[in-house]
Amino acid sequence: QVQLVESGGGLVQAGDSLRLSCAASGRTFSSYVMGWFRQAPGKEREFVSSISRSGSSTYYSDSVKGRFTISRDNAKNTVYLQMNSLKPEDTAVYYCAATKVLWSWNLGTAYDYWGQGTQVNVSS
Repeated sequence: QVQLVESGGGLVQAGDSLRLSCAASGRTFSSYVMGWFRQAPGKEREFVSSISRSGSSTYYSDSVKGRFTISRDNAKNTVYLQMNSLKPEDTAVYYCAATKVLWSWNLGTAYDYWGQGTQVNVSS
């Protein structure tokens, strides 16, 4: 089992950058595929990005591709989401998720563990 704690959210202006972090407990972090999802008010949770166990493979939703970068540091048990060129439509609660057995990169139901979320607000 793994516990996830996100940090790094905040209020920024359009065009600014933020880096989210997700710290994981335990000694087997490198065995988990990690993902980021987000949920805006009144909307369903949506996939943002995911990264393979080694970090060699990454996946992005079309809405963030080219602006966001996911990475991980297995020595620090942490996954990051670098968000550049932020837009007001990026405003949401961002959640970190993990799974050991992956059957889908971008479906929330494929992930077994979730953090509590961190709020990102982007003003226009």
